Amino acid sequence: MRLAVEGIHRFRSIPTCTSGRCIRNGRLLVPEKSAFALTVFDAPLPPFAGFSAHLSQRRRPSPLAATTDAKASALYPNVARALREAAEAGFNNAVVLDPEGNVAEFATANLFFVASNGAVVTPAANGTFLAGITRARVIMLLSDVGIAVEQRTVKPEELDSAREIFNTGNYGKVMPCTRYGARELPIGPVATRARELYMEFAAGCRV
Repeated sequence: MRLAVEGIHRFRSIPTCTSGRCIRNGRLLVPEKSAFALTVFDAPLPPFAGFSAHLSQRRRPSPLAATTDAKASALYPNVARALREAAEAGFNNAVVLDPEGNVAEFATANLFFVASNGAVVTPAANGTFLAGITRARVIMLLSDVGIAVEQRTVKPEELDSAREIFNTGNYGKVMPCTRYGARELPIGPVATRARELYMEFAAGCRV
């Protein structure tokens, strides 16, 4: 508690651990040396510039095996491994599958894409990943302007022919994926519209 209070007052990055060097490159834990880590940092909204991702071999656990409906510690080792492997392969993020081999989400955010037929799709919440509040808000905002979002089972090969891929989450709100595997992707009109709608919504909520 003392470290948390001190970090909040300083409001800058202060990685701390009880033994050894536990942060590598300012981001990822070193499993063999980490006992406890606390990081407090300012996180401004990133620019709408895009990120890269690849298909991870890591999978989200079944709700029978872990607490999947909350931001719980049981999920974070899985996320850290997927992100570390993505970074080693030259990507910013990773698409993670559910236990059945269907697309669940990105390692750190919910996933949307525009299919080859023009449909806007997001994986249906099936208990293997946290369907976030930003995801729900974006679905509603798009629906309000006549853009329906299909919530259904998504096969990983569908992303190989997607017109657009983007994510939603509390950190970046709406962020476009501009490179998926070997494919370069545009910052498309649906992701752009979703971002605009969300920022308009957020601006209207300020007091």
